[in-house]
Amino acid sequence: MTALPSDWLILNWPVPAGVHAVFTSRAGGVSVPPYESLNLGTHVGDRPESVVANRAALQRAVGAHPVFLNQVHGSAVLALDAATPDGLSADACVTRQRQLVCTVMVADCLPVLLATHDGRAVAAAHAGWRGLAGVGGQGVLEAVHAALLAQAGGASSVLAWLGPCIGPSAFEVGPEVKAAFEVVQPQAAGCFVQSGAGRFLADLPALARLRLQALGVSQIDGNDGSAPWCTVGNPSRFFSHRRDAGVHGNGFGTTGRMAACIWLD
Repeated sequence: MTALPSDWLILNWPVPAGVHAVFTSRAGGVSVPPYESLNLGTHVGDRPESVVANRAALQRAVGAHPVFLNQVHGSAVLALDAATPDGLSADACVTRQRQLVCTVMVADCLPVLLATHDGRAVAAAHAGWRGLAGVGGQGVLEAVHAALLAQAGGASSVLAWLGPCIGPSAFEVGPEVKAAFEVVQPQAAGCFVQSGAGRFLADLPALARLRLQALGVSQIDGNDGSAPWCTVGNPSRFFSHRRDAGVHGNGFGTTGRMAACIWLD
């Protein structure tokens, strides 16, 4: 890796040698407002040439090849190899090939990076509430965990890192979201605080921890739900779809996308 922008997150977690991971911030790119400056999303209205330049800057910074997904808030997992193009639809990816970066883009949803303790495979997942809840208790984390173990070729333990996302003081949801998690894990009720009539504040990283723990993942680092991890509350550092929808008045959250990246060297 080359020198990275100072406010990118360089992960501090107990991964084996050869596993590398970063989380980008707004810094280090060429995009102009409201996408300043390292927007990595092609689908948000930014100039295409700016996104191409920003993605090239990311590749130079990490010294490996990032593969970008078309994320659809589902649970499909893509196994990456050297021929995998950008833009395939999935919300998680996994690989055991070296110098190939599992990459997910976020601007409020929760990025989850995973690695096997033996360092044989790595994965990344994009976990909004829909993908996290899934159907019948099978969501994106259950899918990527199974795919990661399959890539590793057998029994192994997994460790996980949760990145910045919309925080528990900003993520207001309806009762259907609460019910989607409680039907699978009744203890998920503790991740919701009533904010008004029929409305709740949801703790997305806490919900992800519950789902990972149910899979037997005991080493979970990163986002603890505190203020520094909140994308909405840190506008100088993080893009936020929910925050910026109101600012720009289009209802779609005109803002850029950050990336969570993990790879084997």
